[in-house]
Amino acid sequence: MDKQTKRQVMIDRMTEKKKEVRTVRRIVLIVFLAALLLLIVGGTAAYTYVSGALKPVDPESEKVVEVDIPIGSNLDSIAEVLEKNGIIKNAKIFKYYAKFNNEGEFQAGKYGLTKAMTPDELIESLKTGKVYRTPVFTITIPEGLTLDQISKVVEKKTNHTAKQFMDLVQDKEFINRMIEMHPDILTDEILNEHIKFPLEGYLYPATYPVFEEDPSLESLVMMMLDSTDKAVSPYAEALAEQKHSVHWLMTFASLLEKEATAETDRKAIASVFYNRMEEGMPLQTDPTVAYAHGEHLSKTMYSDLEIDDAYNTYKNPGLPPGPIANAGMSSIEAVLDPVQSDYLYFLADKDGNNHFAKTYEEHLKNRDKYITNAK
Repeated sequence: MDKQTKRQVMIDRMTEKKKEVRTVRRIVLIVFLAALLLLIVGGTAAYTYVSGALKPVDPESEKVVEVDIPIGSNLDSIAEVLEKNGIIKNAKIFKYYAKFNNEGEFQAGKYGLTKAMTPDELIESLKTGKVYRTPVFTITIPEGLTLDQISKVVEKKTNHTAKQFMDLVQDKEFINRMIEMHPDILTDEILNEHIKFPLEGYLYPATYPVFEEDPSLESLVMMMLDSTDKAVSPYAEALAEQKHSVHWLMTFASLLEKEATAETDRKAIASVFYNRMEEGMPLQTDPTVAYAHGEHLSKTMYSDLEIDDAYNTYKNPGLPPGPIANAGMSSIEAVLDPVQSDYLYFLADKDGNNHFAKTYEEHLKNRDKYITNAK
């Protein structure tokens, strides 16, 4: 092979090598671009999945779910409990999110959580032992209010009218649904033909956080019934031992709520009512007369006592058919733990202070001293 031929062969080989290099580079570039594309697509999908898992399960939900975090629970078990109760979408992602934010010192206890809470709100709640969420507004229902008075509070705070509220709490279908939802506190006793309003006394007095601008009336009433259920359930065993129902308790407590001002008075007045019922005496409590009339009586006259109504405790022995207002915890506890006394009478002076007596003669002396001859 002459020099010219050898040179041509070398040139051909170099040309072929360059072609191979260019081919390899193209393949490498294609593989790299393909891998990059997969990475981008996969990363986007992963990001979408993770960010979705960190959003509230149901931003519109108002239903409170009671979640029990046992003592000694670690982050793994807490995340699993939250997922099991439907509070979060993915336990692993919640766990990694908490770890990434150096959160892990959580408190055991029972929490009222909702599916609308964000991971940050859940973490804050579990850290502080309180439900942490900023409400849109709050509704305060004071102690001693009737359904009619509560309806006016709701009207002021929401877009619903007092009439709409009263229509709902008297709706038979709604009431039956509430009985099914709260069988431990709402029984057929509230359907007694003499009861004016079945849910009277069952909307617990408290300040309620509302997490949406226009809540439904149903959700507001159910929230108040939930609170009553939680407030009364710890006393179920004590009531059963005394062979009394929740309806009996709420009715009795409502009388104390309307009669008393101080917590000590509630326990003493409860004692008076117990003693009078044991003696077969009518309770003769003025707030029941006002309720029978369906209006506030600034002063109860003898003529007012003549009203023929099941709620009139001057004419009918024992408790009235149902509550006459909502009762707070002090009144509920006073029913279950009254003072031990021989009191059968009490009256309030012009300053609202109650004075107790064991006999009718002592009661008349208190009347003359604190009312008739008081300056």
